Amino acid sequence: MPGQVRPVTDEQDGLLAYLAQMRYVIRLTAYGLTPEQLRAVPSASELSVGGLIRHCAATEEGWMATVRGEHGPVDYQAYERNFTMADGESVEELFAYYDRVAEATEKTVRDIADLDHPVPIDHSVPWNPKEYDAWSLRWVLLHLIQETARHTGHADVIRQTVDGATAYPLMAAAEGWPESPWMKPWKKAEA
Repeated sequence: MPGQVRPVTDEQDGLLAYLAQMRYVIRLTAYGLTPEQLRAVPSASELSVGGLIRHCAATEEGWMATVRGEHGPVDYQAYERNFTMADGESVEELFAYYDRVAEATEKTVRDIADLDHPVPIDHSVPWNPKEYDAWSLRWVLLHLIQETARHTGHADVIRQTVDGATAYPLMAAAEGWPESPWMKPWKKAEA
C-alpha cells in the first residue's frame, strides 16, 4: 500500500480506505523489529509498538461489536491488557488478529451500508457526552481513523526511540522503494 490513500469512489469507500491506510501505517512501525523490540517500553509510558497495535485492533473490534449491537459493559481489565502483547504472541499472530478485525469491520460497514446507522452511546463512561443518545456509523469510522492515527504517532515515537527508524524509510524498506539521494530505505543495524 502506498504512502497515500488511493482515489476514493464515495464516502463509505473513503472512510474504509483511510481506516485501512491508518492500519497499514501503524503496522509499519513494527517492520523489522525483534520480539523484544516489539515489546520494548523505552519511555516514561508503558506503551510499546506491539501493545499499541494490539490496542488499535481491540478498540476497532469493540466498536464494531457496538455497531452490531453485540457489545456488553466495558471490561476495564481487558482494556488495560489490550495495551500489551500476550506472552509468546508473535507479530504474525498479532497481524493475523488485526487482519480478522479489519475484515469484520469492512463486512459490517458494507452489510449495514448506511453511514447514518445509529450506534448507541455508552453513558457508563465519563468521556462520552450525556446529551446525545447515538453516534452514527460515520462517526464511529471517523473515530477509528482518529484513534488509529493518534496511536500511530505514539508508535512512531516509540519506534524511533527503539532503533532510530522513522516512517518513510520504514515504508521504503517494506515496499522495496529504490534508494535515492533523498530517501534511503531503512536497514536493520549491523549487530
